[in-house]
Amino acid sequence: MKKKSYWFIGLGTILLIIAGIISFNLLSKDKEQTSDLTKNAPQSKVSNFKNVIDISANPTENMYGNYDTNRFNNFSDLGAWHGYYLPDGNVPDILGGFAGPVILAEEYPANLAKTFNKIRIANDDTKTTYDLSKASTDFAYYPGKLVQKYELDDVTLQLDLIFTSNRTALIKTNITNKTEKPLHLSLSWQGTLLNKLHDCSNDIDLKQTLESTTNGVQVNFPNIREMWAFFSTTQTKYSIYHDMPVTNAIDKNTYTSKAKSPITIDPQKNFATYAVESYTFTDQELQTEKANWDAYIADQDKLFQSNNKRWQGYLDKTFAEKKYNHYPEYKNAAVKTIQTLTTNWRSPAGAIKHDGIVPSMSYKWFIGLWSWDSWKEAVATVNFNPELAKNSVRALFDYQIQKDDPIMPQDSGAIIDAIFYNKTPERGGDGGNWNERNSKPPLSAWAVWNIYTATKDKAFLKEMYPKLVNYHEWWYSNRDHDKNGIAEYGSMISDANWKKDANDNNIKDANGNYELNDEAVIEAAAWESGMDNAVRFDKDGVGKNDPGVLVFENKNSDNKVIGYSINQESVDLNAYLYAEKGFLLSMANELGKDNDASKYKKEGTKVQDYIEKNMYDKDTDFYYDLQITDDASKTKLLVNRGKGTEGWIPLWAKLSDSDKAEKVRENMLSSNKFNTYVPFPTASKDNPRFSATEYWRGPVWLDQALFGIEALQNYGYKSDATFLSKNLFNHAEGLMGNGPIHENYDPLTGDGLSTKNFSWSSAAYYLMYQNTIVGNKTTSQTGIEK
Repeated sequence: MKKKSYWFIGLGTILLIIAGIISFNLLSKDKEQTSDLTKNAPQSKVSNFKNVIDISANPTENMYGNYDTNRFNNFSDLGAWHGYYLPDGNVPDILGGFAGPVILAEEYPANLAKTFNKIRIANDDTKTTYDLSKASTDFAYYPGKLVQKYELDDVTLQLDLIFTSNRTALIKTNITNKTEKPLHLSLSWQGTLLNKLHDCSNDIDLKQTLESTTNGVQVNFPNIREMWAFFSTTQTKYSIYHDMPVTNAIDKNTYTSKAKSPITIDPQKNFATYAVESYTFTDQELQTEKANWDAYIADQDKLFQSNNKRWQGYLDKTFAEKKYNHYPEYKNAAVKTIQTLTTNWRSPAGAIKHDGIVPSMSYKWFIGLWSWDSWKEAVATVNFNPELAKNSVRALFDYQIQKDDPIMPQDSGAIIDAIFYNKTPERGGDGGNWNERNSKPPLSAWAVWNIYTATKDKAFLKEMYPKLVNYHEWWYSNRDHDKNGIAEYGSMISDANWKKDANDNNIKDANGNYELNDEAVIEAAAWESGMDNAVRFDKDGVGKNDPGVLVFENKNSDNKVIGYSINQESVDLNAYLYAEKGFLLSMANELGKDNDASKYKKEGTKVQDYIEKNMYDKDTDFYYDLQITDDASKTKLLVNRGKGTEGWIPLWAKLSDSDKAEKVRENMLSSNKFNTYVPFPTASKDNPRFSATEYWRGPVWLDQALFGIEALQNYGYKSDATFLSKNLFNHAEGLMGNGPIHENYDPLTGDGLSTKNFSWSSAAYYLMYQNTIVGNKTTSQTGIEK
């Protein structure tokens, strides 16, 4: 028996040893795989992110492709109002220079040239010119820098471009002698103005002229005010300045700048020359840049290092923790979001007083600043460029309506929809793109609080708090028709809201008052929601017992009309306002304003109770807008108009109880509703008026998707949020490759829709990457806890 026991013990020991060996090998293999994953993961260095977006181009005067969008993607930085492409390698006549530039003619994009500072290198010994089309090429768009490299038998030519200010780019030209004997070379640069913009069916003569200047050339612009197409003044200039003396020859739209002295490069040695290119709107801007040109060139080494350090800082802040290496497949997309937001950065110019981020530099109509776009972009941008985030908020508050406003004092506190370089004629300008007819959903306090939590900048909080309070109160003074503390979307008093005759003159009624155009007000209200053509704003309503969208007059205590509301209390608007109360409460606590904190707590409870009681349908387990009557005698929950993304905003605002949140989640995860190929269509797939490609009637908008992701996280559904976030990344056309980020996406196919290089989509993707795929937090309010 003892021998038998020993035998079992011995066998057990052997088995344990074998198991240990197997386990050790498995662990070692797992560690090895993890190590390989980390080792093979793209490192977070600027040089590791090459051509994340394809910006190759052969620009022409035919600027726009589909949807009034630039046919090509471009690079810009530091808030400059111009940008560049990499040359299409299949087009020989643009090799040797950076394609473009693309300029922003105050409010509209245009290509100045196919390429405007193209180098020509002649070998004085052989009397030949190097043919760059025969070179081996490598063109690269790195974060913050463009590089072109040409390998020929005798020489290597490398061109590097960075921005050194919000008006100027610096180009380094480096030539390496690969031979064993000195090279004697003559250098020249050439450019030809396109001088034409093909806009729709119109060819616009831009009437630009070339002028020889010291060490370079200058493009002079005329005073041209082509409304909806191109703006410039005689002060607008595009300038090139070289670090060596040149002689210029100008023939109409073409110039050649030739270095006065040839150069000699010893065997295996380099020669570098520099040029700056500035695009300026005013004489003062030009003089400021001129005064810095020599310093830019003298300090070029420091400037290139500083540029790399700044962009490396953006990446370091984005990939700060080691856990980011566990998700290497999403790093390129994250970098793409930063590049897109930064390319869309515009510095102060014209009426724009602070830096901000336009929705897309690629789209004809988006060279301005919108309010809720700016809030979304700021919440992401603060993570890598805090000052830009703060200024993005300030830019819209620069035009917050004041009590003494000469046009709309009744809207004191309001933030208008959009501002542009040129004010409207009513404001003393000659532009037409400002929109003072409506506001946008109240998300500014969300932006300010998230900026504060990231920066702890109390001075910024103190600066913004009273402005936020005034804006918050405006919603209740001007958009709460029955004064029950629940707001509606609507419109300001505006000339655009009156009926017009055939000559576009306002029509008056028998009493001499302008006749209201209900459809115009409804359009403004839908714009105010941000969901321009959403099903829930269809004027004709849906089904029986739905009178459709009606317009109510809002009056002050003197019975004077101060604005308009539509006949529905929107669930998203009031959930946003509830969240805003939470953010304002948190700010009040930080600033020692105890009475304000108590006030917002009390008001928040009232809004929460109202939404929970009146805006949730137990049969369909979802939140909807509530239709009201002019005399507040009855209400109707608009279940008949179907489900939309507004239905999960109460979860994002953290006002929903857990039972309702669980039911909303079931709708969000249903493949027949919101869990589509690209999840979170703006109208549920089972909505009778769902359309996968029709703006806000089905396409996936990334802001609403972000709020849906955070809504799930707020109620503990992290695995759902992560799964859906990955689908948003992996199924969107081009996102994980080198394609641009689109305005919205087809939920059934993943095709990119509308315009491209879109800022708030980039902001949403950035936040989903940081806070959901890699982390587990949301940007939602925490001031009011259930």
